[in-house]
Amino acid sequence: MSALRRAARAAIVVPLLFLLGSRVIGNPEVALFGAFGAFAMLLFVDFGGPLRERVQAHAALAVTGAILVSLGTLASSPVWLSAVAMAVVALVVLFAGSVSSVIASAGTSLLLAFVLPVSVPGTVADIGPRLLGWGIAAVVALVAITLLWPAPAREPLRRPAVEASRALAARIRAELPAMGDAADIAALRERTAAAGDAAVGALQQVFLATPYRPTGLSAPARTVVRLVDELNWLNAVIGQMVRHRTAALDGEAIGPARAAASRLGTAAADVLEEGAIVLAQHAADPAALEAALDRLAAERVAVEQATLAVSPVPGGAVSDAQAERFVAALDPGFRAQELAYAVETVAGNIVLTARAERRTWWQRMLGRQPGDLSGPLAAATERATGFVGWNSVWLRNSIRGAIGLGLAVLLAKATGVQHSFWVVLGTLSVLRSSALNTGQTALRGVLGTVVGVIVGAAALFVIGGNPVALWLVLPVAILIAGIAPATISFAAGQAAFTVVLVLLFNAMAPTGWTVGLIRIEDVALGCAVSLVVGALFWPRGASASLRSAVGDAYLTGIAYLRAAVEFGLARCDPATSRSAEPRQASLRAAAASRRLDDAFRTYLTERGAKSRPLAEVTATVSGVAGIRLAADAILELWRGQAADPSAQADASAQPDADRIPRTLDPVPGAAAAHPTLDGQVDRLEDWYSALASALTARDDLPAPAPWDPASDRSLASAVLGELDHSPTGAATAVRIIWTADYLEVVRRLERAIVPPGATPAQLPAEAGRGG
Repeated sequence: MSALRRAARAAIVVPLLFLLGSRVIGNPEVALFGAFGAFAMLLFVDFGGPLRERVQAHAALAVTGAILVSLGTLASSPVWLSAVAMAVVALVVLFAGSVSSVIASAGTSLLLAFVLPVSVPGTVADIGPRLLGWGIAAVVALVAITLLWPAPAREPLRRPAVEASRALAARIRAELPAMGDAADIAALRERTAAAGDAAVGALQQVFLATPYRPTGLSAPARTVVRLVDELNWLNAVIGQMVRHRTAALDGEAIGPARAAASRLGTAAADVLEEGAIVLAQHAADPAALEAALDRLAAERVAVEQATLAVSPVPGGAVSDAQAERFVAALDPGFRAQELAYAVETVAGNIVLTARAERRTWWQRMLGRQPGDLSGPLAAATERATGFVGWNSVWLRNSIRGAIGLGLAVLLAKATGVQHSFWVVLGTLSVLRSSALNTGQTALRGVLGTVVGVIVGAAALFVIGGNPVALWLVLPVAILIAGIAPATISFAAGQAAFTVVLVLLFNAMAPTGWTVGLIRIEDVALGCAVSLVVGALFWPRGASASLRSAVGDAYLTGIAYLRAAVEFGLARCDPATSRSAEPRQASLRAAAASRRLDDAFRTYLTERGAKSRPLAEVTATVSGVAGIRLAADAILELWRGQAADPSAQADASAQPDADRIPRTLDPVPGAAAAHPTLDGQVDRLEDWYSALASALTARDDLPAPAPWDPASDRSLASAVLGELDHSPTGAATAVRIIWTADYLEVVRRLERAIVPPGATPAQLPAEAGRGG
């Protein structure tokens, strides 16, 4: 439907603008830039979001395009300047797409705005007619997208995120303690689990189906895209909570901690349902969601208090049995607070989305951001710097594209071909992520062009010298050219576009079907440039880059996890200086995750057989977000804990700005946890380093590490033997054990990343809480 809408608009507008420029105004420059400007703004780009945002994006495209038209005209001679300018502009335009999917989707249109004027010789005097044609096309395009079959607001992630939130709320409710027929309860839980997995899977599929990461620089776009990883993580948290459920959870035999956890589950489901309601509407009032979040925060405090009540700190020597009982007593509380944190993270971003959409026009103009969100400029800088590095697929593709387009301009002008911009467009259309894919696309492009010349020649033979018939056939050809790439194939699109060009240039100056032969020559020349550049610059494509990006993302994530653990222990250890939150480690982990996302998308679009099943590759990639979110959870665990549990309850009633309670005071004995937690992080670091090395070297993946119950006992013994009996000591003990639980969550990811069939090593069986 989107392709048909764009093609229909272009079929109406392009012939009219070409007729206006060539017949009414009588200036071929106005006609040429008006027609290709309409192509650029109506056919080659399709912005999403509400109509107001689409109009703003088109206006920005028009202004930026006008600047590029002027610069391209000034750089159209001499030849060396044209080639250098094309390479520089291409690098800037292509790399700028890394900060926003809006800019990325407009990349072809922006490049066309420079390719055309830099390829067609011109002087300062030609800038006026060219800008007139481009400006007319911009005005008409804005009118067309507003009045001619206006598209509904398209936010691809929003509806799937709503459905996922509702499905996970239903799954949480089904997992709560229930009375009744055991078979009916089991069937309900099975249905809701399947529905939750399907909804989250559908959200992930939509996310990966877009050619670029579907996020812009606006606040709502940045917050909605976060929900993909967070809902996926929440589903995993619920699944793990189910696996640790015991028979005591059901029926009447429920202790205080489990009862508090059950009430928290109900509050969490309420939050998700309210969040789905808010997210389903544009600029909805988040008051009800915020009230539900307050209730969830109160239940979280109640879980902590109940946990402390059933798990006293004995002090002195502690036996293995006491340590095991202590760890077991904390497990329901950990599962509850893990669930609460995951739900609060999801709901927090929904609140930010609603607040951003409810900003006034004046607040938007001043750049006021809801919550702690950074401004668009800061967000753009953060994203762009994250893609600077030789392991960045986006940077490599940008450099490859810039060199290819620069060489195409140089070759086209040096050889003196009649329509040099066709050479550049040929290079742009076929350059892909690997030499193999470039070669396959080049072959299809040339074959499609040959077919288009034959069809165009036949059409001219039938039309003869009748100009009226030519103008009547032109809109039909444009309509087909707009639909063919999306509905048939790339080659069909090239054929249809060649027919359009044959008709268009014959409408301007009758030359017959020979103009098609010129296009074949030029496209073949452009394809040859693409093949050379693709073979010389990173010819292996995205597979090697994906392996490198996965390894880098895991190592960066583990470094962030270590920093989060160190931050937590430093908050409660008097022997350690208070450390600041690991902000830079968090940013590096997020940047590595975005680079991995880019490499994975490129990998998915490449043709050819994959060496590993796609499901396994997806699981390997998804584990990165799990580590990063676990580190976030550890930070929140230590950042938001009060020395006195009652202080949390008081703080939960305060306004939003003051809801974070004071942190734990230093507690003697907390240093005893350092060796054990450091050892756990060391083991994780060793395994993920081995994973990164194996991926880069294409070796066998390491077998997942088994659960080590002795580590849990030693940590609990050290903590219980050293900490005092005060509420602060008990709370610190709980937080230390829960920190170890989060490290165990990261260890369990190993089995999702490397399933049993993925390595020849015999995977060890696991039991207990580490399963």
